[in-house]
Amino acid sequence: MAPKATKGAKTEPAPPPARAKPQEDKKDDKEPSEKPQKLVQPKHEVGTRKGCSRYRWELKDSNKEFWLLGHAEIKILSLGCLIAAMILLSSLSVHPILTLIITMEISIFSFFILLYSFAIHRYIPFILWPISDLFNDLFACAFLVGAVVFAVRSRQSMHLHYLLAVILIGVAGVFALIDVCLQRNHFRGKRAKKHTLVAPPGKEKEPQQGKGPEPAKPPEPAKGKK
Repeated sequence: MAPKATKGAKTEPAPPPARAKPQEDKKDDKEPSEKPQKLVQPKHEVGTRKGCSRYRWELKDSNKEFWLLGHAEIKILSLGCLIAAMILLSSLSVHPILTLIITMEISIFSFFILLYSFAIHRYIPFILWPISDLFNDLFACAFLVGAVVFAVRSRQSMHLHYLLAVILIGVAGVFALIDVCLQRNHFRGKRAKKHTLVAPPGKEKEPQQGKGPEPAKPPEPAKGKK
């Protein structure tokens, strides 16, 4: 028989029922396919862009640099002065050298404006375009100043249209000189990196796998001693 519980004995409380553990998230048998993440391209570099995306970036960056540095405004003003001078001289009989110089400079300024506006120079990297533009401005200034001197000396009396054309040619030469100063500011602070033309150090030849170090040769016996 089971022993009777004595009076005054404290009955131990029954342990609380074990709480059910929260069910863990069941993973599906088939893992969800990972979505391919888009490659984030840098804003200030071309990165790995190709095709149309690269051309859009090159076009935007080229025009941003061309307009913010002031080259576009100067070249357009020079081109406008030369076109106006050409229109004024078209109704007069002038020396063909003046017409030749004005036409040549109009063509060169138009070429550089189209080159930078459509980012064509970005796809011709073997030509140093900033250096070419700098020399073009120097030669343009020299040619236009020479044209002004020649136009003044070739005539004793000047028609009003002729005088205005000569002034516009001189103003175009001044704008070309201003563009030279802008080019100098662009190159300022950009120095060539050191050791750019030094060949990289040669890599040490690694020992071929499967071949251990060659055994040392035994010393040769001294000749003449027995």
